[in-house]
Amino acid sequence: MDRYLKRSTFTSQEDFQENFEFVMPDNFNFAYDIMDAWAEETPDRLALLWCNDKGIERRFTFADVKRESNKVASYLLSLGIGKGDFVMLIMKRRYQFWLTMLALHKIGAIAIPASFLLTKKDIVYRMNSACIKAIVCCGDEPVVTHVDEAYPECPTLQHRISIGPIVPDGWDDYKAGVAEAEEYKGGRCTQSSDYILMYFTSGTSGQPKMVVHDHTYPIGHIGTAAYWHDLHMGSLHLTVADTGWAKATWGKMYGQWIAGATLFVYDHEKFTPADILTKIGQYRITSFCAPPTIYRFMIREDLSKFDLSSLEHVTTAGEALNSAVYDKFLEVTGLEIKEGFGQTETTCLIATTPWMKTKPGSMGLPMPQYDIHLLKPDGTEAATGEQGEIALKVDEKKPVGLCCEYFLNPEATAKAWHDGYYYTGDLAYRDEDGYFWFVGRADDVIKSSGYRIGPFEVESALMTHPAVVECAITGVPDDIRGMIVKATIVLGKEWKDKAGDELAKELQDHVKKTTAPYKYPRIVEFVDELPKTHSGKIRRVEIRENDAKKQ
Repeated sequence: MDRYLKRSTFTSQEDFQENFEFVMPDNFNFAYDIMDAWAEETPDRLALLWCNDKGIERRFTFADVKRESNKVASYLLSLGIGKGDFVMLIMKRRYQFWLTMLALHKIGAIAIPASFLLTKKDIVYRMNSACIKAIVCCGDEPVVTHVDEAYPECPTLQHRISIGPIVPDGWDDYKAGVAEAEEYKGGRCTQSSDYILMYFTSGTSGQPKMVVHDHTYPIGHIGTAAYWHDLHMGSLHLTVADTGWAKATWGKMYGQWIAGATLFVYDHEKFTPADILTKIGQYRITSFCAPPTIYRFMIREDLSKFDLSSLEHVTTAGEALNSAVYDKFLEVTGLEIKEGFGQTETTCLIATTPWMKTKPGSMGLPMPQYDIHLLKPDGTEAATGEQGEIALKVDEKKPVGLCCEYFLNPEATAKAWHDGYYYTGDLAYRDEDGYFWFVGRADDVIKSSGYRIGPFEVESALMTHPAVVECAITGVPDDIRGMIVKATIVLGKEWKDKAGDELAKELQDHVKKTTAPYKYPRIVEFVDELPKTHSGKIRRVEIRENDAKKQ
């Protein structure tokens, strides 16, 4: 890590902000310059500790990772997959994901991680949008069935590769092919400016866009891992994320391995809070990162039954953290949850670092690799306490970690990059100490009776009530106020039989007491679950669309 920074050790947040600076190599390839380098320097050190919910465990040293990724690279080349080819990966949390990613980096192919929740329609859209040549899948149902259903409508798809256990007719057998392959002996064939990775955005509204990153992207995650996750040599880090979500490369690969940490991966089919908590104690995990939803379910367990004493540092991202969750976790563990914020298009943009005083509910301060501003609709800077859109200054050069473009979509690219800034589409405000506080997506802000109401501030108020597990705030058209606030709420199991007008009134009164009264939800709907994207983000747009149909 030290070779990519002018300085890697800092004594304070001020020191970090003023002196953090990358030293960019002329040509960088993560697989060679990080993973193979570790394999030469410390071959027997543990790189990946993988286990699953069936009791199987695998441990990979850095030497193992180098050898096995070279064999995968050789196998893929034997199928005719090479530099510039797009390869989709639907691999859940199987350990082969990491080996395949590194192999693709070595041969110059572009990886497209994707969710196992994709249907035929989703797969066809992605295949044809990116002219994907091959897909590597976990051989599970219904994944292989959806791929087979999509296959006739995907003219560029030449190879369907299964890692097992199911290898359908017409598919390539990954395990057999890799077992027979020789180690790849070729040299690097990429430049730093070549594409390394593509993600289809979550698509909270409209069709997903294609976000492409170049080979410098992993370096951008040094800040994510070393100064937000606070990782170092000897850390054992668990990020709870499926490999189809960008948070996997945020928290389960690039920055963590650059920092010299060991990755812990728990491969499970169904999320059970008690299982995650048990693994933390069983394997002595030192660093943990998960979205707020995971923490919400964890704190509803009896945490006194689990050994969390190995944890040194805990973080969260993916959506804004409600202070009620923060307070409860701190009470039972003594650990502050450090929030971070970023996008599929970026690395960690804003974070609460170890040097900072934590403000529950705040994202923290901008990471020093980015020049971040809060801009009003007229392009001027928002004042303290005033809402603005989070924007990155890009007039001189692209910051390390920011994506290259929206692939084959110049209109979307121009909409986000203009006037010297990249606009994130997320609204926030800045307090008197410079801390950023999330408001919501620009499209989600509710304008009611002249007020601008961010969903998160109302959701945060609701989340302090013990009945609420999850909630989403949306706007509903109203003839008098323009829009009124609606709360769609998932109740805890012990509250479900109390759903009704009386509880709705109690929750409305609770919001009035917790935040400004004009923000309270005038409509309350109780549901069993909230609509979400494949990456787990709440789809408020779907709630609005369903309400419009009802009206």
